[in-house]
Amino acid sequence: MRKVAACLLAGTSLLISGAAFAQSEQAAPAADDMVGQSEIVVIGKGETRQVQQLDASDIAELAAGTSPLKAIEKLPSVNFQSADPFGAYEWAERVSIRGFNQNQLGFTLDGIPLGDASYGNVNGLHISRAITSENIGEVRVSQGSGSIGTQATNNLGGTLEFFSRDPSDSFGLQAQGTYGTENTVRLFGRLETGDLGNGVAGYVSYVYSDMDKWKGWGSQRTNQANAKIVAPVGGDVRLVGTLSYSDRRENDYQDLSLGMLNRLGYDWDNISNDYALAVRVADIANNRGETGAPVSNAAAGTVYPAPFATVDDAYFDAAGLRRDWLASFGIEGGGEGGLRYNLKGYYHNNHGQGLWYTPYVPSPGGASPISIRTTEYDMDRKGAFGDVGATFGFNQVSVGLWYERNDFQQARRFYALSSRTEPGRDSLDFQSNPFATQWDFDYKTDTFQYYVQDKLTFGDLTVNLGWKGFEVRNQANPVVAASLASGKIKVTDWFQPHAGFAYVLAPGAELFGGFTQVTRAFTASATTGPFATTQAGFNALLGGSTKLEPEQSDTYELGGRFRSGPFTGSLAGYYVNFRNRLLGVTTGAGIVGNPVTLQNVGDVRSVGFEATGDLRLGSGFGAFVSYSYNDSTYRDNVTNAAGVLLAATKGKTVVDAPKHLLKGELTYDYAGFNARIGANYMSKRYFTYTNDQSVDGRVVVDATIGYKFDLGGHALEIQGNATNLFDKKYVATIGTNGFGNSGDNQTLMVGAPQQFFVTLKAGF
Repeated sequence: MRKVAACLLAGTSLLISGAAFAQSEQAAPAADDMVGQSEIVVIGKGETRQVQQLDASDIAELAAGTSPLKAIEKLPSVNFQSADPFGAYEWAERVSIRGFNQNQLGFTLDGIPLGDASYGNVNGLHISRAITSENIGEVRVSQGSGSIGTQATNNLGGTLEFFSRDPSDSFGLQAQGTYGTENTVRLFGRLETGDLGNGVAGYVSYVYSDMDKWKGWGSQRTNQANAKIVAPVGGDVRLVGTLSYSDRRENDYQDLSLGMLNRLGYDWDNISNDYALAVRVADIANNRGETGAPVSNAAAGTVYPAPFATVDDAYFDAAGLRRDWLASFGIEGGGEGGLRYNLKGYYHNNHGQGLWYTPYVPSPGGASPISIRTTEYDMDRKGAFGDVGATFGFNQVSVGLWYERNDFQQARRFYALSSRTEPGRDSLDFQSNPFATQWDFDYKTDTFQYYVQDKLTFGDLTVNLGWKGFEVRNQANPVVAASLASGKIKVTDWFQPHAGFAYVLAPGAELFGGFTQVTRAFTASATTGPFATTQAGFNALLGGSTKLEPEQSDTYELGGRFRSGPFTGSLAGYYVNFRNRLLGVTTGAGIVGNPVTLQNVGDVRSVGFEATGDLRLGSGFGAFVSYSYNDSTYRDNVTNAAGVLLAATKGKTVVDAPKHLLKGELTYDYAGFNARIGANYMSKRYFTYTNDQSVDGRVVVDATIGYKFDLGGHALEIQGNATNLFDKKYVATIGTNGFGNSGDNQTLMVGAPQQFFVTLKAGF
């Protein structure tokens, strides 16, 4: 296949790429948060791949604090899910594109790699912690594998690039206050320095957010600060520095199964306001021999109180705590003769704990049949990336490099509760003084990536040719000896070709296409990847018939885009060959934390098409619609090393890959008044590999209404938002505890019900 790809690249054959439709190709300016527009802006003109863009106004129309990932869900082939109205609750936040899950997508902020967006913070952080939504100037989505210059080694399926807004050249203060359902309080403020002389400008912002969970008991709190400074140093050259701080603390919702939904209802959750009940349930489970813990209170008996059927129906409490610092500094610009360059260094520090009040491990001395089990994260990432390009006749050549060292420590610890009547610990506090450490590992990951690209222009024809390559080395060293694996593993692939073309058929009409080949590196963690197994299992992965191979994908896309008057549209088709699929199988309840078994289980084929239309009408009216069809299927059954069938998956649909996505919105923006109503349809999704269990399709509707007052140079706006306007009951996220081969599984999250929010925005 590599030889075929090289021939295609060298011969600049007509290769296939996805479609986008174009309205503008300009860089996003500093966002004026008080001025909104409803239209979607999509990069495409002259591009040889699928790239779509949202600007700050699209995010501003959503409820304040909404994740930018939720903002992009209206784009074709983007499947976004979350259990909260803002799409920011990380345990249940999922995004997939064309059947690839978020761990197979690339994420960057101003070029800084954000890793694979896993909940466990293996190699990065979620975009919602990296930057406040009000400070995002632009979001670019590539439904294919994205630009070869992206700092990512996992973007098999797509790339999401976020860009912070630039400081304003005028002094000012932006302030927002939001109040809404579930006692939601959110305060945002940003101070703009304006021009401090010689073009130097900056801003600093702060967000405080606190809201109750929409069911059960608990809070979701955020304190977040962002700062950015830009300093021109002559010509088109400037220095840019950013600094972000985030402290996020979230009480979790309970994972459910279909059986639990039918038996307990959509409003069932953890029992965090009833510690006595949690102790009683744990005692009964011990008496029944279901936890492996000794009998803790024989008088509790062996019969669960209604409506409990198992100890895993509800836990006392659970939470996710994350504290992050993210900083960058660099130089960017150009020079004589079309020279372009960019160099940036970055640093990321993370401290986190994921807490579960587990009935499977009692506190010492019989103090309580429950203890707190944590998964703990400490990360120091340091890296640098840069590129240089120049124009030579009809050639625009660029080369780039990226290096990162990720020092990551992960541990599993247990903390004692004080008594049977009071837990004595707060789930939203970082825990200290453990009574046991199950395992503790240091992981080191060194990433080196480069790319080479040439953009050739021949009149109406543009051809992009290039490739990227990387080597990623992973190493695991035990701090506290355990049954999990240690050792070294690496992925090296120095030639991953990218090629594409764009051809102007007529004014406003283009044909374009491309081919991309991508390899995904391994991750280093005790909870995911090749080290998340026993030492014997890891040793088997290094050689022999069970040697682990990295996942790879070949993506072919073909499409056209066109514009005529107020209408802009696109139609595109794609074919993806996904090879060496890795499957990690977890046994038992998620809280138990059993080691997974990782193996290559064959290929996946995806075929589909995407259609998008945007209509700009007079007097402020507009309409947008996108439709996606995707057919992703497993091409092989899952067998063990001896050839014994484990799961009959051949021909089955990929989990969490809906065949149909239909999104649309109607907008109005005129004379200070703005309104929007958007609907999102998703068809049935499977959550077992053999497709014997699924959740139904659903339609969710959100709405916005607002008015901007003209106060003679000062901005004032009031905005109301409704999420899940018609109070639809539905399963939102699937796979929170992974996917099984067959049978019902406690791995579902219910979507938030109808909620309302009011935001007052002021600018001075």
